[in-house]
Amino acid sequence: MNLNDILLEDDILKSIEENLDYLLDIIPELKYMIGFLHKHPHHHLDVWNHTLLALSLSKKDFDIRLCLLLHDIGKPFSYQEDGDIRHYKNHPKVSSYIARLILSRLGYDINYINKICYLIEKHDSKIEVEQIKQDYDICLKLYEVQRCDALAHHPEKLEKRKKYLLKTKKLLKNNIKIPN
Repeated sequence: MNLNDILLEDDILKSIEENLDYLLDIIPELKYMIGFLHKHPHHHLDVWNHTLLALSLSKKDFDIRLCLLLHDIGKPFSYQEDGDIRHYKNHPKVSSYIARLILSRLGYDINYINKICYLIEKHDSKIEVEQIKQDYDICLKLYEVQRCDALAHHPEKLEKRKKYLLKTKKLLKNNIKIPN
C-alpha cells in the first residue's frame, strides 16, 4: 500500500491505523504530533487525534486528505507557552515548510507541492472574495480543509467557526464557476 491508497480508503481512520508504521516510516515528522497536547481551550484532543478527527470528516479526495494529514505538523515546532495555554501563531507557515520538505522527499512534482503547501499555509486564514475570483477551484479545496479542521475543534467552541463556514460557503455559492 502507498500513501495514495492509504488516504483514499473509505474508512480513513482504519486505513491509517493499519498502516501507521508505514506512514511513520515515510513521514517520520508525524510522530511529534502523536500525544502532543494542544493545551488550548479551542482543542479537546492532542494534535494527532485532532488530525485524525479532521480526516474522518473529509471527502474522499487525496489533495484534501493530504493537506489535513499535514496541516498541523508544525505545531510541535511552533508553539508559544502563555501560562497554561499554548498559542500557535505561525503554525500554518511552519506546517507548510515542513510539508514542502516531506513532499519533496517523497518525490512529488513542484507544482503539486506548491498547491498543497498553499492550502496548508492558508488553512487558518479567511477566504476572501478576491481569492475566489482568482482561483475558485483552489478555494473549494481550501474551504473543505477548513471545514474539516474547524469541526475537529472543541465542540463547545464551534459557534464562531460554524458562522465563518456558513458565510464562506455562501461566498463560494455566489461565485459559482461558469464552465468555459
